[in-house]
Amino acid sequence: MSLDGFVAGVDDNQNQPLGEGGEAIQGWLFSGDQPSRYNDFFKMSESNREVFDEFIPNTGAMVFGRRTFDIVNGWGGSHPISGIPIFVVTHEQPEHFQENDTPFTFVTDGVESALKQAIEVADGKNVVIGTPSIAQQCMKAGLLDVIQLHVSPLVLGNGVRLFDYIGDAPIKLENQQVTDGTDVVHLQYKVLY
Repeated sequence: MSLDGFVAGVDDNQNQPLGEGGEAIQGWLFSGDQPSRYNDFFKMSESNREVFDEFIPNTGAMVFGRRTFDIVNGWGGSHPISGIPIFVVTHEQPEHFQENDTPFTFVTDGVESALKQAIEVADGKNVVIGTPSIAQQCMKAGLLDVIQLHVSPLVLGNGVRLFDYIGDAPIKLENQQVTDGTDVVHLQYKVLY
């Protein structure tokens, strides 16, 4: 996310998934010469690669919102982190979508149901929440255990904010890890409800 809390710029759509100016938020994923061990599409500095590659083998499932799924056109049926089951929270299942090596499950009965299904499939590994609206709903419901942020040195000014709509009560966090990467700071917090 940007320093001012945005994960995408304004007007995010299929032609510019990260919105206007939003590509710089994820620039650290493509600004180095060290390919990820899990997908050489990502080329990072060595320190960024260590952080990025550390979470992948510990991830058993991911949960995304339908808006993100549509904006990225379902990753063409293959999420960049191959083979990890993805649960998409939606009001209705899409009629058509590409299927390749990513198993998609469309959940129409809410975030808690999607999270429960993802936890079952993850078999003891982490469940990653990949979109702001789902993260916000999980925080409101007290379902988020850890927040891992990758903060880019950028003030975007407008767009899709990560921490909108989480309620009026403050949510305390416990610092677990800070890693100074190249063109990014990696932060990890335990959520204290």
